[in-house]
Amino acid sequence: MFPWNFFPFDKETKKMMQNMNPGEIEKYVHDMMKNIFQRQYENIPKDGNVHNTYHGFQSRPSSFNENSRENVLDATIFETHDYIFIMIPVRKEWLSNMRLYHTSNQVIIEHVPEMDNKHVYTLPAIVKKKGTTARFKDGLLEIKLLKHIEINFSEINITET
Repeated sequence: MFPWNFFPFDKETKKMMQNMNPGEIEKYVHDMMKNIFQRQYENIPKDGNVHNTYHGFQSRPSSFNENSRENVLDATIFETHDYIFIMIPVRKEWLSNMRLYHTSNQVIIEHVPEMDNKHVYTLPAIVKKKGTTARFKDGLLEIKLLKHIEINFSEINITET
């Protein structure tokens, strides 16, 4: 049986927790979360209502350079059980020159906004070769990639040397 009264909750910790009011506990948790997730935590509303908050993540291309901020496409990438979605705000006039490619774990966008620009986004999961669609509507390019679910396992023998 695990000794619950031993570590980390000794008598001192128990006494301290009993004397704290809910406001102090909330402030402590808030400060700890802010320290751990500094940049991501700033997007969470202060009232704690995260149910209506978007749960994707903002992505920067691998060629991101702070000095060339005007040439960066701000992509939002999120995944469901079956798909990975990429949402990118683009101008309609860019579509004629845009070239869009993908590998099993990256999406590559070329010639946007300038002809010599290339943006590479790493995907959160492996995707299939076929089944990808892209559509443009209301200034937003939506790329939908079908996830590749690997169900085959191969056992690896370990040899002792």
